[in-house]
Amino acid sequence: MSSPPMEPWLLENGSIKQLTRTTNGHGRTAHNMSSSSLRKKSEMTLISKLPSSLLKVLLSNIHEVIFGTKLSFLFIAVPVAVAAHHFRMSQPWIFSMSLVGLIPLAERVSFLTEQIAFYTGATVGGLLNATCGNATELIIGIFALLQHKIDVVKYSLLGSILSNLLLVLGSALLCGGLANISTYQTFDRKQSDVNISLLLLALLCNVMPLLYKYGAANDENPGADVSNAATATLYLSRACSIVMLLAYFAYLAFQLWTHNDIFESQEEEEEADLDTHQDESPVIGLWGGIIWLTGMTALIALLSEYLVDTIEDASTSWGLPLSFISIILLPIVGNAAEHAGAIIFSLKNKLDITLGVALGSATQIAVFVVPLSVIVGWIINVDMDLDFSLVSTGSLSLGILVTAITLHDGTSHYLKGLTTRRTIRMWDLNHQICRCYESAGQGMSFYA
Repeated sequence: MSSPPMEPWLLENGSIKQLTRTTNGHGRTAHNMSSSSLRKKSEMTLISKLPSSLLKVLLSNIHEVIFGTKLSFLFIAVPVAVAAHHFRMSQPWIFSMSLVGLIPLAERVSFLTEQIAFYTGATVGGLLNATCGNATELIIGIFALLQHKIDVVKYSLLGSILSNLLLVLGSALLCGGLANISTYQTFDRKQSDVNISLLLLALLCNVMPLLYKYGAANDENPGADVSNAATATLYLSRACSIVMLLAYFAYLAFQLWTHNDIFESQEEEEEADLDTHQDESPVIGLWGGIIWLTGMTALIALLSEYLVDTIEDASTSWGLPLSFISIILLPIVGNAAEHAGAIIFSLKNKLDITLGVALGSATQIAVFVVPLSVIVGWIINVDMDLDFSLVSTGSLSLGILVTAITLHDGTSHYLKGLTTRRTIRMWDLNHQICRCYESAGQGMSFYA
């Protein structure tokens, strides 16, 4: 049975152009499918009766982009944050509103990349999603680098990786296991094996500068210079970053061209069968999607600048360590919509999508955003390196190890989710203890 024609006013040129999902996909990834679980059905009856074609397009785009998500009520935080900054209100208030405003903006970026992918095809759509998938973390990192807040960059990126591997994945496996307690949940190991391999490569590149630093510090050669060791560590970090970026580009080719069948979830076809025709077709035009995506990215950049400017005052006002806000709050808020979607799909026993979100995001940050931050720091003459401290690098090692062991057999149950989720709580407690020792001047050997 043929599909009904699409309403002409849904497209910018006013002509009927039917675009639907093909069997080869259109660049829709696990991130897009995760965010789609928070979208609302749109009712366009009243808008379709308007006499002006231009007005129809404008109102329909606003309706789809702003009100087409269950998180639309959080958009009010965006103008509130701008107004609070303009009228010089308290710094913690600006920080809070900016943090909340980033939640719907990050979800809408995922929606808009999917819409653009209908027109550009699977390859360009996949590249666009790979670029914008973690735009929030990247933009926050760039603004922090511009203000020489290197610790904020390192904490937020480390927290993004660990929150995806332990908090998001652990919560999803726990909830999915409880919802399907009578059975074992299964998933395809091939995708997780690829991501774990890249995470191990990223870990190796992060460990090498740290090992060199401690090796130089313990060198018995009296001529050894600490400043020379720091310079060598910086150069080694930049070299490792280039290696990781090359590996990431190879990963994109692997994912989009040579072995794209590994990343095509079987559940995607099942989910597509349940979608309505409206979900199968673009709801905004190509140029409209590009304009909206540019606007959303600009708003993310604006709120990210507010976050970086006010994070230290918020930390002092709330009595929370800067490391806690950077490691826990920023990563969770930056991808809250995708994280919620990952848990929802786990409840529906669709673990391939859940793993695509959690592992895919962690991999992208580890082998793309982290080395790109080092390269950006190199360009703007900021000494950003891969020395994430002994405790942080050790925590990253254990987090990747726990994830690899949890996923090694292709099955899951609630106990795996529970142990994975509790790992991040133990790590956070250990991290805070080391920070307290450092503040007291007693634990520099732990947190050097």
